[in-house]
Amino acid sequence: MKNSLILEIDGRSLYYAFLAGGYRILENQAEINRINVFPVKDNDTGTNLASTVRSVIDSIKPDKSYKNTLDNIAEAALIGARGNSGVIFAQFLFGVSKETNHKNSITVPEFAASIKRSIPYMYDAIANPVEGTMLTVIKEWSDYIFSKQSVIQDFKKILVSSLEVLHQSLIETTSRLLILEKNKLVDAGAKGFVYFMEGIIDFIKNYNIRKIVPQLNKTITLIHSDDAENGDINYRYCTEALLRDISISKPNLQKLLIENGDSVVVAGSDSLCRIHVHTNHPADLFHTLKDFGTISYQKVDDMVRQNEYATHRKWNIALVTDSACDLSEELIDYYQINVVPLNINWKGNYYLDKVTMQPNQLYDLLDNSDELPKTSQINERTFINLYSKLASHYDAIIAVHLTQHFSGTYLNSVKAAERISGEFQKPVYVIDSKNLSGALGLLVLRVAQSIESGMPILDIVNAAEDWIKNARIFVSVKDLKYMIRGGRVSKKKGFLATLLGINPVVSMDNEGKAILFGKTFGQAANINKVMNHICTLTRQQQVWNYIVLHAHNKMGADVYTDKMIALTGKQPVSVVDISPVIGMNAGVGSIAVSLLLE
Repeated sequence: MKNSLILEIDGRSLYYAFLAGGYRILENQAEINRINVFPVKDNDTGTNLASTVRSVIDSIKPDKSYKNTLDNIAEAALIGARGNSGVIFAQFLFGVSKETNHKNSITVPEFAASIKRSIPYMYDAIANPVEGTMLTVIKEWSDYIFSKQSVIQDFKKILVSSLEVLHQSLIETTSRLLILEKNKLVDAGAKGFVYFMEGIIDFIKNYNIRKIVPQLNKTITLIHSDDAENGDINYRYCTEALLRDISISKPNLQKLLIENGDSVVVAGSDSLCRIHVHTNHPADLFHTLKDFGTISYQKVDDMVRQNEYATHRKWNIALVTDSACDLSEELIDYYQINVVPLNINWKGNYYLDKVTMQPNQLYDLLDNSDELPKTSQINERTFINLYSKLASHYDAIIAVHLTQHFSGTYLNSVKAAERISGEFQKPVYVIDSKNLSGALGLLVLRVAQSIESGMPILDIVNAAEDWIKNARIFVSVKDLKYMIRGGRVSKKKGFLATLLGINPVVSMDNEGKAILFGKTFGQAANINKVMNHICTLTRQQQVWNYIVLHAHNKMGADVYTDKMIALTGKQPVSVVDISPVIGMNAGVGSIAVSLLLE
């Protein structure tokens, strides 16, 4: 095969060729990250391309049919695409698959025609196409292949000869884009595509499947560069989603995204559409998008936080929690806390708690439906991705999570921590708060302030065990219908309690399980009952700090605040609207107070 002509390529050959190209990107992701200055100098293009090809490699199997294999590659790329470059690359593959006939094998002219016709798919997907990028290199490479397809029938010969075109086009990106010329660099996405093609060409030249197969079981960690530079970030959140069965035209979808941000890419088809946009208000955007299709996947990266831990770390210990932690945005930003969102599923639509669904959106949905959203834990892969990024920049990591009796999030965090700690040889401590909401927020704040003071990490972790024992939360439920919908209260008991005007107060025990603290007739009586209990507690221990929480009930929160100020002489750390994952169960109108005793 090494010295013979290759007149046709079937699905099996395509599969191994893609593996060869994908592994070349994985091996060179650090170099691609290093030269990434456009469209945002966040040094993650290599990681994004690597993540995209990794998702394909992990998802597909070889098929005899070229068309079947190509379709599988394109779909897996769309589903797993990361970042601007990853989505553009996925759209290129999608275009090639759409322009390929159903055949088990194809010839050079058929291949040339399919890649030539795929170019408009890329350009149409991007709101503002810029030359001197991956777009240009792929286009000029496809033009060359198409121009030679009538005289060169051998895949090996035509691909090998195209290498010179790839390299020349890549070099010319420097002079085509001002920011690249200023930094004396080539475009990172274009470089990634050239690496991809170099891997394929090496495979076609040698056709050594035995060299490719062992890499299938090889784990290559995604690399996170520490060379990112500070710059102006006009839109904070790099937002991606997978939409199915969209009812809006792609041009109108693109227009909608442009109205909400920049770096807009709309890839795929009406049945499977991948979007990428930088925006400041992802929750508002997705509240609108839900009306135009099923949101089956979302990913939102906080570019401000990423920039901070890459270039402006206040401390050398990273702090992580989950979105069940209720703390003000000001404190979260000041202490550079990494908040990982829990998942919310609503009628087939997928949301990220506190990121693409805020309390306003939640209560709007609750008002218009008899169904209660479902929540799901944060998976291990999400924590692996975050911890690997943080371990690239920090000396150690502390994670504090909601009680493991409510979610598998804590255990998934522990698994990820063990893996990343082993890979980076840096400590990652994961703590079960045995609590949630404002109580979790206070524990996270106590850890954050201990990091700020320079307290040794082992002392913080050990002290946290005592802090956990002194955390309290009391949630006064105003309307039982939400607990009835969620199955936490039976319909019969709920009906009787509602009929009698009984309002429960829910708290947590020392093991992190929910308990009924008490029940009274009306929320005002609940507040008095809780305050009497807090008075008793403060006779033995002082209040270190407290948080007042509410589910769209600011007036009720103000009552709690006034009483707590009178009792403690302290203003609350925060007065916040309860996280959607908590609020959907407590229900609209609920109010709560959390405190941490000395």
